This record gives sequence, C-alpha cells and structure tokens, in this order.
Amino acid sequence: MSAPPSRRKIAERLLPGNVEPDPRFTLANERTFLAWIRTSLALLAGGIAIEAFTSNLFLEPVREGLAVVLLLLGMLLSAGSAVRWVRVERSMRQQEPLPLALTAPWLAGAGALAAAVVVLSILWR
Repeated sequence: MSAPPSRRKIAERLLPGNVEPDPRFTLANERTFLAWIRTSLALLAGGIAIEAFTSNLFLEPVREGLAVVLLLLGMLLSAGSAVRWVRVERSMRQQEPLPLALTAPWLAGAGALAAAVVVLSILWR
C-alpha cells in the first residue's frame, strides 16, 4: 500500500533523497527528537516555576531574568530539535554524513549560566 499523493509531495519536499533509511535509524532519530522535546518542556516548566514560586528566594530582577532565560531556552530547544530532526533525516536519505550537533554545547552553556545565577543569588543572600 503506497502513501497518498499529498503525503508523498510533502515528504519529497521536506525530506528529499533517493534512499529510504532503515526504519530503526529513523525511529532512533525520532526518539532523540522526543528526548529534546522532553528537555524543552522541563525548561519551560522550570521557568514557570521560578517565576511563580520563588518570589521570596530571589530578588525580582534575578527571578524574572532567570525565568525568562529558562523559557527562552525551552522555546529555542524545541525549535532547534525540530530542525535537527529534519537535518538528520535528510542526511540519512541522501547518504551524507550526519550534521554537527550544535544544540548540546549551547544548551550546556546556557544551563551553566542559569546555575551560576542561582548559586550567586543564594550566596548573595
């Protein structure tokens, strides 16, 4: 049974390439995408929690800044994970090397920055 014509057009536009990858690799790519989405949801929840429940822990500008950083990280990670999924899938279909993963280093850096703000805020009190 073949895919409907509209599905084929979308797939060809979004994922060009002559080779259909092994389903195990496609599913592994999908699981990785979902793991990044889980992480972005945790960042969003953390940003909301910081703003909602820590008014007596942090000074207002620190609290708002930390919440905004976490929320922006969650948004960027969500979008970045979708782009990464498409780039990896395209690479597999075109039998090219996988693209460099830039998401992890900038996420680690931003997470370290957020942690440093929390530590400094606790020490400052």
